[in-house]
Amino acid sequence: MSSHPPIPTRVVLLCGPSGSGKSLLAARSGLPVLRLDDFYKEGTDPTLPLVAGSSDIDWDHPGSWDADTAVAAITELCRTGRTVVPVYDIALSARTGEESVDIGRTPLFIAEGVFAAEIVTRCRDLGVLADALCLSRGPLTTFRRRFLRDLKEGRKSAPFLLRRGWRLMRQERSIVARQTALGAHACDRDEAMGRLAAAAAGRCATTRTPA
Repeated sequence: MSSHPPIPTRVVLLCGPSGSGKSLLAARSGLPVLRLDDFYKEGTDPTLPLVAGSSDIDWDHPGSWDADTAVAAITELCRTGRTVVPVYDIALSARTGEESVDIGRTPLFIAEGVFAAEIVTRCRDLGVLADALCLSRGPLTTFRRRFLRDLKEGRKSAPFLLRRGWRLMRQERSIVARQTALGAHACDRDEAMGRLAAAAAGRCATTRTPA
């Protein structure tokens, strides 16, 4: 018999290329949501990776993100229903404070962000994973949605957004391939909603263990 008490809550990790509709899907699900983008490193962090052949910070590289702190927050939410997370301003590339997240006694919540697949194995090993999903809408659709969103929100300068958007459009298929290799299930919006409903009902889908 295990000496560890059962964990009352599980997480669905929701990843996919930037602009694929993760935040919108998470909001429509009706489940509590943890924003993994709030765990980006600050722009002054010397460990931030650069885009090859450029002076631009590569914000789409997993090295720009604090996986350890994200996993700790997910685990605390699963065990206690509450945690404290950073508040991150993407336009400033900086943490501007902290906020409390309280999901109460819900049995399921979503943690969404472009790097969610990076922690699939860790969450599974910790016994907190319900499912891991990778959204994909196709490179052109994602490019358009991402650019218009980022421009409207003033996340970065327009030239930076265009350079980034073009690079990500060319890389989208490899991004999805990497995330699925890490254990996320590639799906469209409708299938994702179905799997979320199954997880909420306690019928957690089996996520593939990466080779």
